[in-house]
Amino acid sequence: MRIGVIAFLHESNTFLTQPTSIESFRQNLLLTGEPIRAALADAHHEVGGFFAGLAAAGVKTVPLFAARALPSGRIASDAFAELVERLLTTVRSEETLDGILVAPHGATVSEDYPDADGYWLDSLRQIVGSDFPIIGTLDPHANLSPMMVDSCDALIAYRTNPHLDQRERGIEAAQLIVRAARREIRPQMAACCPPLAISIERQCTEEAHLRPLYRLADTQLTDNRVLSNSILLGFPYSDVEEMGSAAIVVTDDAPDLARELVKKLGQTMWDMRGELHGEFVSVEQALDQCATDAGRICLLDMGDNVGGGSSADGTELLAALHNRSMGPSFGCLYDPEAVVACEQSGRGEHLSLTVGGKTDNLHGTPFRIDATVVSLHDGRFREPQPRHGGIGEFDQGRTAVCRTERGLTLMLTSRRMVPFSLQQLISCDLDPYSFHILVAKGVNAPIAAYREICDSFIRVNTIGSTCADMNRLQYCHRRRPLFPLEPDAAFT
Repeated sequence: MRIGVIAFLHESNTFLTQPTSIESFRQNLLLTGEPIRAALADAHHEVGGFFAGLAAAGVKTVPLFAARALPSGRIASDAFAELVERLLTTVRSEETLDGILVAPHGATVSEDYPDADGYWLDSLRQIVGSDFPIIGTLDPHANLSPMMVDSCDALIAYRTNPHLDQRERGIEAAQLIVRAARREIRPQMAACCPPLAISIERQCTEEAHLRPLYRLADTQLTDNRVLSNSILLGFPYSDVEEMGSAAIVVTDDAPDLARELVKKLGQTMWDMRGELHGEFVSVEQALDQCATDAGRICLLDMGDNVGGGSSADGTELLAALHNRSMGPSFGCLYDPEAVVACEQSGRGEHLSLTVGGKTDNLHGTPFRIDATVVSLHDGRFREPQPRHGGIGEFDQGRTAVCRTERGLTLMLTSRRMVPFSLQQLISCDLDPYSFHILVAKGVNAPIAAYREICDSFIRVNTIGSTCADMNRLQYCHRRRPLFPLEPDAAFT
């Protein structure tokens, strides 16, 4: 038996005007054939789980296509066309596959296709035919579409946010496709999409408000007719018709049961809607709290959530932190221009810099600092532990570390970088324990790494393309009504 493997992963923030180019994929991951095995087989990632699960079943894995780019704007038309054509060409070249494991993200948008994942999955289905097993994984930030569901036999979302179970879910998908290809099971999938958008501030699966929902999902899995179920929390920064939350249940040849159980999950999500609206702490409130807290604090800069596609150069929180001179603090900004200035000045030199706020007008204005260049680095680092996103190798480009007289240490990078690893600091000779306040440009994802050193976390409601308060965002294409944006929305 031979099972193909495909991964096409991009979380698309449609509030950004700059499209994502093919170069963004080349910088991160763009492979066909056997090189995929070397890159991902051992990763804490669903594709690593695909390899492991198939190997454990004695089934040959046929790596076909893998593409991933850092979350950013819509994929440019030419880039998406090239990526899909490469993907489909690899499938057409294999004539003896018994099934395909797929890893779409679920919140991918291209300039031409708002439901980009549905488009390429449907194209794949048309090539292989209706009786061919296709089973895949989804990020729980997926905006589930009917086309995604119709194109696959089963879809399985990660159960954790921060995403730490990706490899486990990949193994689960591999086990299911082997059973399906051997005709031991007949997966039947049903989905439910209540008119609900869950604030990104309320999407940490470790926190109390989401536990009842996942307890119900776990209880459903005790029925041996249920093969899998999933909660899709949704991605509020893809302004598409499918935006919002959803649930999936997959049964073994029991479609009526799948529909019954998924409706219960959807109803439970709806009944919990008051708990999922979000709590919003202002910059000044967060800094006031820091001033009275002696522990080590991580401030989560929600409006500049790099893992949600934002610019990585938002200044609202960091400028306020700098202006208040709150002692040893750390922050990171994407600012290639400032990196060049630091390199030209040299290590140990003092200079004036205008930093951040240069990508667009959504994330604050540049602010001025007088700083000393502490160190210069190539910006590459490795994370050996399971962390959000399952990524092990990172490259943030040429990097400068500078320190102001007010106690703020700024890491300036030449590429946007997600704050998923403390190795980002350690690789640049910084001791994370030496700071009282650390700013991480994220919401839930950084917690997996930063909880090793931080006593508390404060989610800060900053401005930006990933602002946690959805009422501040200008939607044009999402489904309506959608709670809480339309408080009188009803679920029937």
